[in-house]
Amino acid sequence: MTFLPARNLLQAPNAVVMIRPHAFAPNPETRADNAFQTSANAAGADLSLSARDEHDRAVETLRRHGVTVHVFEDDGSRDTPDSVFPNNWFSTHPGGQVAVYPMYAASRRRERRADVLEMLKRDYRVQEIIDMSGLEEDGLALEGTGAMVLDHIGRIAYTVRSNRADPVALERFCTHFAYEPIAFDAVDGQGRAVYHTNVLMCIATDFALVGLDLVPDGHRRATIAQRLAETGKTVIPLTEAQIGDFAGNAIELSGRDGRILALSRRAAGALSDHQRAEIERSARIVALDVPTIEHAGGSVRCMIAGVHLSPRLAQTGVAE
Repeated sequence: MTFLPARNLLQAPNAVVMIRPHAFAPNPETRADNAFQTSANAAGADLSLSARDEHDRAVETLRRHGVTVHVFEDDGSRDTPDSVFPNNWFSTHPGGQVAVYPMYAASRRRERRADVLEMLKRDYRVQEIIDMSGLEEDGLALEGTGAMVLDHIGRIAYTVRSNRADPVALERFCTHFAYEPIAFDAVDGQGRAVYHTNVLMCIATDFALVGLDLVPDGHRRATIAQRLAETGKTVIPLTEAQIGDFAGNAIELSGRDGRILALSRRAAGALSDHQRAEIERSARIVALDVPTIEHAGGSVRCMIAGVHLSPRLAQTGVAE
């Protein structure tokens, strides 16, 4: 099998930020609107230790594939049980822009940290930081690349309407960053609203994984499929069961030998042989074992904040 070299980094970054958790736990404050969250058998320190071990193995695997991983410790002192999911509070963009987002739950607002932003400014070419977090005072949220799945090449922000994605905040983001908003409703088989777009959709350079069956509006469903096709993506439909196994919660990255698709082992196991073959036309599937972390209602994509910025110096090897 031949994989394409990582020439185009626009959609698939070769550097990421991850947060090492020390006080991980499924967050009771976010459970009401996150149907993917489940109870864990372990409790307290054992649960946190398992999550930390899963995180560390994931980092090691990504680095082995040539991805630069910037790791930050969360010592647990700020009561941030979801800190392992940093993609919700900030995102980075080609051209030197960084966005900081308004979060829905009060506990998640404490995840924002200056040291991450300082590292980005030190190691990468950051022109401006657009801080939208003040919208929280008006009760507005837009939880980053959880709430939006961004096509950086086609300049489209696919967004499921939810408590985590206010239309006013979405419009503000799209106006400032020059993305076309495509907002839509999505529900599971029990009629429960999908809380984040990135659990049902992943956009890669050449393909898109998407749970179109969860979009009840036929016209909107057709629009999504049409826009994906128009921007050169092979649409790989996911079933509701596959979405439940986090098959949509994946991220394409650029490694040493070409593009990879990082997703959880549970998600990879849910894919059909045909789906795997379609993905592997352009990206190597890299499965990460994160069953404890998935109890919190997010998976591999949620754990990874891509760095879509130009480095100040050539960055090779391992970053801390």
